[in-house]
Amino acid sequence: MNANANIIKRFVIYMAILTFVMFTVWGFVRSFMNRPPGDYETEVCDIRLKDKKYNEALEAAHTALEKTPNHRGAVMCKALVFISQKKYLEANEELTNLINFLEKNVKDDDKTGIGTLAAAYANRGIIKDRNKNYEGALQDYVKALGIDYVAVAGPGLGTIILNYKFKSSSVKERALYLNEQLQLPESERVLRIKELDEGQVMHKPGKL
Repeated sequence: MNANANIIKRFVIYMAILTFVMFTVWGFVRSFMNRPPGDYETEVCDIRLKDKKYNEALEAAHTALEKTPNHRGAVMCKALVFISQKKYLEANEELTNLINFLEKNVKDDDKTGIGTLAAAYANRGIIKDRNKNYEGALQDYVKALGIDYVAVAGPGLGTIILNYKFKSSSVKERALYLNEQLQLPESERVLRIKELDEGQVMHKPGKL
């Protein structure tokens, strides 16, 4: 009798474990299958970007955009790839298109969308900064901070850091510095500090 009871007990335990595992796996499969089109490819783009596999990153972004035109994560990833490759003209075009799209379509309760818009302005500011358009860079930095201060004030959530040896300046710090320098006579301005400027980080909210 005791032997039978132990067998039944083990069976119940095994069935409970099996049921838990099945529901867990099914939940994972459902969440994967229900993802918006292009999200998976955008994550692939992010991974390839971090690994400096730029061509593969762009391929993933293009696939995402084929599935969902104007996918904000894919557009942002493309822009970050171009910045990493120092293709600033292409990056600026992607970010400007993203800014225009988000300003027309982002909702007030879409925190990630608002963060993405701020990040787009911040990254475009970095491009202008590197191209020595300091007034334009400052305008974009101020705009980014005004839209979502937390998202871009410093190297925070989702930030991609691209091979820097030096302590980087945040958008806030760079904006304050540029504002201070641009008020000085032109002959007294020090607008570039190579080690710090090259250490600026690209901004990208965690989930787009």
